[in-house]
Amino acid sequence: MARPSVLVTRRWPEAVEAQLAERYDVELNRADRPLNAQEFREAIQRYDAVLPTVTDKLGSEALDVPQAQTKILANYGVGYTHIDMETAKSHGMAVTNTPDVLSECTADLAMTLMLMVARRAGDGERELRAGDWSGWRPTHLVGTKVSGKTLGIIGFGRIGQEMAKRAHFGFGMRIVVFNRSPVKPEVLAKFNAVQVPTLEELLPECDFVSLHCPGGAGNAKMINSARLDLMKPDAYLINTARGEVVDEHALAQALMFETIGGAALDVFEREPHINPTLAQCDNLVMLPHLGSATTEARQAMGFRVLDNLNDFFDGKEPRDCVS
Repeated sequence: MARPSVLVTRRWPEAVEAQLAERYDVELNRADRPLNAQEFREAIQRYDAVLPTVTDKLGSEALDVPQAQTKILANYGVGYTHIDMETAKSHGMAVTNTPDVLSECTADLAMTLMLMVARRAGDGERELRAGDWSGWRPTHLVGTKVSGKTLGIIGFGRIGQEMAKRAHFGFGMRIVVFNRSPVKPEVLAKFNAVQVPTLEELLPECDFVSLHCPGGAGNAKMINSARLDLMKPDAYLINTARGEVVDEHALAQALMFETIGGAALDVFEREPHINPTLAQCDNLVMLPHLGSATTEARQAMGFRVLDNLNDFFDGKEPRDCVS
């Protein structure tokens, strides 16, 4: 009996690729470059399963093909707003994701960004590498304290709660939460956190605001000019969620005119293209989408995809089915 054919759209950790090849007829994208819509259309007509990543564009143009052979899109990542779910459903395709396994590492990176922007680590790194450091002095690259400050967390799922754990227990921070549904009292109590009903109530209270909400049309440009205006003039915004959640033009204006203290971003609206105005802002720290970039997390994500594939081809409901 022929093994199911599988396309892996980008290179994955070697250990995961090796296990995939043990059970499936695997085609790897050895060039490790993004596929375009036409290449995806051809793949959908050729492979039993396609394994995309969160940066692949799988809109209707890529998925709406006659006689689609693909029956499962086993996504490498938690978010799936890059997949046109209605088109996938119309062709009978299951869609899965990889929850749970990257929460800790993404929260670690959010903390990294918060500390970097608060303590002006990016400025210091650039100064040293340029050979411009003239030595210690009392007024040099003075940042702000993190310990004991108020952190607003927007989106209190797994990653948001991991962020709260680090901030509250590690840095004694007060936690204020906005979430689209009520958070159980016992969950809030773990971090001595308070849930507020609106962003408009959260933003003026916080010294730091960290985004951990889903992407998609419903949250597009959630952080806009009006909401940035509600932040304290010395507050900082951290985004490890999705690029589209922040209006980058409005953020650039806030940074350039210093109506907020600074920002730190791991995700961007048009990755890998960076808004050139943002790139000019010295009070901004930027990283290239590294939230899950640890050996442990990236391998765990791949093995979670493999679990979903095995479930599907064994005739079971995949454990992480989102459609």
